[in-house]
Amino acid sequence: MYDIIIIGAGVTGAAVARELSRYDARICVLEREEDVCCGTSKANSAIVHAGFDAAEGSLMARFNVRGNELMEDLAKDLDIPFRRNGSLVVCIHKEELDGLQELYDRGVKNGVPDLRILSKEELLEMEPNLSDNAEGALYAPTGGIICPFKLNIALAENAFVNGVEFRFNTRAEHLSRDEEGLWHIRTNNGEYVTRYVVNAAGLYADFFHNMVSEKKIHITPRRGDYCILDKETGDLVDKTIFPQPSKMGKGILVAPTIHGNLFVGPTAIDIDDKEGTATTAEGIAQLIEKGGMYVKDLPIRKVITSFAGLRAHEDGHEFILGEVEDAPHFIDCAGIESPGLTSCPAIGEYIGGMLRDKMNLTEKKDWKGTRKDVISTEGLSLEERNKLIRENPAFGTIICRCESVTEGEILDAIHRPLGARSLDGVKRRTRAGMGRCQAGFCSPRVMEILQRELNLPMEEITKTGGKSNMVFYRTKEEGGHTA
Repeated sequence: MYDIIIIGAGVTGAAVARELSRYDARICVLEREEDVCCGTSKANSAIVHAGFDAAEGSLMARFNVRGNELMEDLAKDLDIPFRRNGSLVVCIHKEELDGLQELYDRGVKNGVPDLRILSKEELLEMEPNLSDNAEGALYAPTGGIICPFKLNIALAENAFVNGVEFRFNTRAEHLSRDEEGLWHIRTNNGEYVTRYVVNAAGLYADFFHNMVSEKKIHITPRRGDYCILDKETGDLVDKTIFPQPSKMGKGILVAPTIHGNLFVGPTAIDIDDKEGTATTAEGIAQLIEKGGMYVKDLPIRKVITSFAGLRAHEDGHEFILGEVEDAPHFIDCAGIESPGLTSCPAIGEYIGGMLRDKMNLTEKKDWKGTRKDVISTEGLSLEERNKLIRENPAFGTIICRCESVTEGEILDAIHRPLGARSLDGVKRRTRAGMGRCQAGFCSPRVMEILQRELNLPMEEITKTGGKSNMVFYRTKEEGGHTA
């Protein structure tokens, strides 16, 4: 029996959980995957948007601007990397320059500070590697870049430390409300009962909403393909480079990542499959073509990996937030597509305040709003590194050579609150496996550490939970299988 159950441990569900952890209430997060950050939140542009693109007066505009305002202090409190690198919406057709003024006016009405329209000369002075066809740009200095994994994990860890329970590998299957007004959630791991439900199920938010309400909503999976380039390309541009937006979204970006890579993407392709995260040759070709229109000599041969993510596109292209009219105590956080990552602190603040008032919740006196990230050797001086190694020799053993991740960092990732239980769990917390070789060398070592620290057979170590086992049997043991 809980006061509040949140369905979904993506960045929105985790932000709501952290905000609610301020109050005396029994709260649980149900997540169908083996970890937080396993859906839309793990595969996106990692951009903190300024807020000029969303329609004036929309929830997207309101929560984007507020989320942007909150992000810097939140990043400091939760010890996650964040940088206001600024963003540029670049026009490459002189006859379309008026569109920049429209974006500027919308941004001003939305409350975005310090916007400027740059001439061609100002733009190329700021970003000399842009296409010679660039005619001008809208400059938003409050735009930023962040690590989406670190943000999601940090929000969840902080919520957990403050008393929120997390139930992984627990898939919500059916909701019903009894005569006393309590919600019953049937899952693959038994039934949960709660006074309030927060629907933060991402692509499946329409499934749960439509189960309890006569007023239906519809979410379309919108696939976005991305390419990540090697770190030696990371300084090609400093700002996030947007094309002028279309009805399908903000277009294909070229931007640095917070960790020093360069990324190109996303495409915007509506599909039917809510699990359809396979990249396509057509999608990658589109990235190469469109990205090269705005940045000259784009070093596409330096790609180290490609991936696809799915956005939860609601038919009205708007966030759906609040209590469902014909389903009392059922709270929607649905249709959270871009700028959802930017908006998550504001959505957490809003939903947390709503439930605080509805439920007359009282604040905890011992709430802790800060946390420390996984111990990292990156950026340490030789003296600091040697001191750390003397205290714990595991920090002297490099496991991931591409990203210089040590055994000590991996141990911290496994044993911290809501610690890693898979290769991808370690990767998202430490970047082991995200470098040039894409885990080609470090995977066996990380698997050995997971096996030892979790006391699991090697056959139970997975890439990302479920049936993604890395080893199925030992070929050289007596009675073992043969190829």
